[in-house]
Order: sequence, then C-alpha cells, then structure tokens
Amino acid sequence: MGIYRKTLNKISNVLNNLNYNDSNLHDYFDNLYEIVKFDGCALFYLSLDKISLVEFKNFTKKKILFDIIQRDIPFDNELYLILNNKNTYKLNLNDKLIQHILFQDKNKIKFFDKDFENKKFLITNLRIKSTSFGFLLLEKDNDFSEDEINVINAYSSIMSYQIKDKELSEVFKMQLKILENNIVEKTQAYKKIEEQNEKIVEANKAKNEFLANISHELRTPLNSIIGFSEVLKEGIIGDLNDKQKEYINDIYVSGVHLLGMINEILDISKIESNAMNVNYSKFDLNMSINEVINVIKPLSQKKNITLTCDIKPNIELEADYQKIQQILYNLLSNAIKFTPNNGEISIITDFEDDFVIIKIKDTGIGIDSKYLGKIFGKFVQLHSVYTKKESSTGLGLTITKELVELHKGKIYVESKINEGSTFIVKLPQNTTVIKD
Repeated sequence: MGIYRKTLNKISNVLNNLNYNDSNLHDYFDNLYEIVKFDGCALFYLSLDKISLVEFKNFTKKKILFDIIQRDIPFDNELYLILNNKNTYKLNLNDKLIQHILFQDKNKIKFFDKDFENKKFLITNLRIKSTSFGFLLLEKDNDFSEDEINVINAYSSIMSYQIKDKELSEVFKMQLKILENNIVEKTQAYKKIEEQNEKIVEANKAKNEFLANISHELRTPLNSIIGFSEVLKEGIIGDLNDKQKEYINDIYVSGVHLLGMINEILDISKIESNAMNVNYSKFDLNMSINEVINVIKPLSQKKNITLTCDIKPNIELEADYQKIQQILYNLLSNAIKFTPNNGEISIITDFEDDFVIIKIKDTGIGIDSKYLGKIFGKFVQLHSVYTKKESSTGLGLTITKELVELHKGKIYVESKINEGSTFIVKLPQNTTVIKD
C-alpha cells in the first residue's frame, strides 16, 4: 500500500502545484522518480509523419537522445497502430519498436549492445480517450512491476489532460487577445453600420411616403380619365364613329395600364413599411375571377388573345377579396404581356385537400429555366420582342408573391421556352387551415 499512498500524495502535488509547460517538465519527471525509481525518462510527441522528442531526464547514452532531438523519428500509420493498440508496453532492446525509436539505423544497435542489453523499457501512451498524441519512454535495469506500471499509467493520464488543458488554454488566450485587440474596431464598425442603417431606414421611409403621396395624387385624375373614357366607349352620351371608338379604347386601356403601375408602386410601399393588412371575408371565387376578366378583357382583345375558363363551381374562399382580385389581375395582365397576338390564356381552379388551386396558363414565350428563381424579385423584367413596347414597373410578380404569402399561401411557376408558362397559386380555403 506504500507505493499507492506515495502516489496519491505526488498526484495531489502535481494537480495542485504544477501547471504544465515545456520549462517545468523536469518537475514532472522528478515527481514520478520519487515514486518509480527509473534510470531514464523521455517525453515524445506524435505528429502526422514524425515522432519528436520533447524532453528527457538522465538516460543511458544521452548522446542517442541528443541525436533524436536533432533529427526526429519517421512515423507512419503502421507504427501508430502499434503504439495505439494498447496503453502500455514492456520492451527490451530486441523489440522493433525500441529499435525504431532509439536507433532507426539497425547498424547502430551493435555499438550500444553492451550498454542496453540488460535494460528494460516501458512505453506508456499519452492519450485523450482513445487517441494517442505522445508517450513516455522509461528505462531501468530491472523489470517494471505491475504496481509501478499502474502508477505510471495513472501519472501519464494526469500529464495527458494537463498537456491538452494547457494547449486549450493557449488557444483561448490567443482568441481572447484577438478579441481584445479588435473589440474597439468592431465596436466602432458596428456603430457606423448602425448609423448607416438608421439613415437607410429614414431614407427608405421618406421614399415610401413620397411614392405613396405621388401615387394618390396621380390616381384621382387618372380614375376620372378611365371613367369618362368608359362612358364614351359605351356610347352613353352619344354614338361614336369607328375611329373615335378606337381612340377612346386606347385611352381606356392605357389608363387602366397606368393605374395598375401606380397601384403597384403604392402597394410595394405599403408592403415595405408593413402597412399592408389582410381583411378576411367569405366570397365566391368564381365571382371574383369573372370581375377581373371583365376588367382585363380590353387588354386581351387588343392582342386578340382568347381567355378560357375551367372553373370549379361554388368555390367559397375566405380571404381578402380585393387582394385576391389583385393577384388575379397581376397574373392575367402578366400573361397577356408575354403572350403573342392570337394566343390563348386559361384560368383553371381546383381543390387540393384544404387548399384552393388557381392556375393561369398561357401560350406565351415561356421563361428560361435560369430565370425561374428570379422572376419574383423586385424590379425584375424579362425583355422580349413582345414586351419592348410595353412599360412596366417590374413589381407585379413581387407584389403578387407578397399578397399570396400574406394569406399563408404559395406561388410558383412552371415554364419552358416557347411552350408558355403556368403560374400556380395555392391558398388556404379558410382561416382554420392557416397555422402560425
């Protein structure tokens, strides 16, 4: 029991008084020597391709170890597997492991046979869990007893954790120093970014207010133009000749188009300022679709585009009526824009579980697959021979996507070049389907 009591006292001393660093390794060796009377002790570290001698105390033929310090020892996976196979090895000069560590060149062994022929060696791994990162090599004239081996193993475990703890401490100190050196710069940078962000928010707010005011100012006279042109077009105040009808229809169509652009600018301003509310009510989706078709029909007639409907009867939808109409209007006007003269646009509705599906399918120019992920972005415009003459804000699909998502729905597109496009809107049929 004496060796274990002495061991406990020394281990307590190591834990309480020794903080590992390369300069006090001899203190570790001295503490171990007081428990196990070895003739020599050396500490080695393992790396990917070499074994490095860190420090040693005493040792037969110190010149051998001085040579090792200068040259390192080649290390490969096979040797690592041997070392890592178990924690402790009892060896002598005939063992290949000792020969490789101390001599490398087998021809040198014969010069030291007499010095080492009776020596007993012990290798104990320095490891964390199952991974070795080094080892202690001890030598003495007689065999290492089981008690001594147990003590050495316990001691090497303490050394292992103190070495790794020291390495981690150095890493933390380095990171702390970097943080301390940069904290002032980061604080200043964050402050500058914060100030710039505040200016951006203020500028964006002013822009949105300006756009909203301008939009309101433009909408009033524009609504009058659209209203009067519609009265003239319908012949309410008198008959018109064919030329007059053509001009009045152009005024009406252009007015509706311009009003749509102004509404888009106003809507995106509301969306960006989180001022867009959803007013839920229950209504017949078919009625909403028919109303939008009546509004959009002059735009389709101008290009001789056929509008067809495949609508399920009696679809009751709980949503914001005006916003659903705007979604339909945006998608239909977009389809008209990208469909050539004499083309066709289909409006299709269906059910999928508790969701209503609305499809707007056209025979237009289609969309290249590389643009499919971008078309819902702000100010995105796909130029083509069919759209060069038509002005646009590039906000229609952005607003449409926002309005769909306000209803907790989804929108996506299927398209191929020269094969047309299908925009698909999936909306919860009622508010009970919506989950936060």
